[in-house]
Amino acid sequence: MSGPSGVGKTTIARRVQSAVEGVFSVSATTRSPGPGEVDGRDYHFVSSEAFDELQRNGAFLESARVFGRDGYGTLRAPVEAQLDEGKVVLLDIDVQGAAQVRSAMPDACMLFVLPPDESTLRQRLEDRGRDAHEAIERRLAEARRELEAARVPGLYDRFIVNDDLDEATEAALAEIRGRRTQRAAT
Repeated sequence: MSGPSGVGKTTIARRVQSAVEGVFSVSATTRSPGPGEVDGRDYHFVSSEAFDELQRNGAFLESARVFGRDGYGTLRAPVEAQLDEGKVVLLDIDVQGAAQVRSAMPDACMLFVLPPDESTLRQRLEDRGRDAHEAIERRLAEARRELEAARVPGLYDRFIVNDDLDEATEAALAEIRGRRTQRAAT
């Protein structure tokens, strides 16, 4: 699942997780743990050297260095193990990561959450109260870039407008359940 910051994708993903008894993938990162973060629960905290080695060995479904510093990536082995157990595995990733996952797992269910419009997204970002005005403007500029990049044909299976949280959650669930039904039939 992808979408711009403030669009509600994490809330939708948590609702989906609960409805289908899914699991969130725990990403690996080179950044230091934040207050209260636990290794293995929030992230797999690894050294920069270990991250680079994992990348070289193809251990990630998707990975990137953010702002040229911190590495983030989705480890392939735990995701594949959970899928083999029949679980729905949720990834909260950006468009670049989604392209990597699509390449590695062409049958993955890829959802992109859209805001109803830019003014609603701006209001949601402001209402969160986390960011200064300049940061909100950067997030909106990034959202515009993400929306454009997400429109690559075949990258996402469905675009979901989060105008109503219940309807957006149901749209995500319908896509996931439909995909599971197709796989069970084959």
